[in-house]
Amino acid sequence: MLLRPAERRPLAARRSAFTLLEVLIVVAIIVVLAGVGTVYMFRALDDAKVNAAKAQASELAKACQGFQITMGRYPESLNELTSPPGGGKPYVEPDKLLDPWGAQYQYDPSGPNNHGLKPDVFTNGPNGEVIGNWAAGH
Repeated sequence: MLLRPAERRPLAARRSAFTLLEVLIVVAIIVVLAGVGTVYMFRALDDAKVNAAKAQASELAKACQGFQITMGRYPESLNELTSPPGGGKPYVEPDKLLDPWGAQYQYDPSGPNNHGLKPDVFTNGPNGEVIGNWAAGH
């Protein structure tokens, strides 16, 4: 049965669902927004790891200074902080010697980046950037 122009239903009555094109556009917008959000989330996660590495390096340097006060010398390596000579309570737990990326912190007791005032404790960040217990710009 053919409908004559005068008998056609109104537009609101004919349209009861979304078209495939409309659904695809909404899905595409959601995918783009999720992608942008993911990029920002990973950047924030990387920044948090860098800040954690700086804080951990500073704490390890403080533990080295505590070792120096007790033993009269700086430790030969960071591992000496986990089992001091002659026994006694460790200055740090062994898992604290690993940076947020799972690598071992590096140590220089002469402290050239700290002007020889305290030892350097540092690690290499995700982009090869050296992250240590000294002020930025050194």
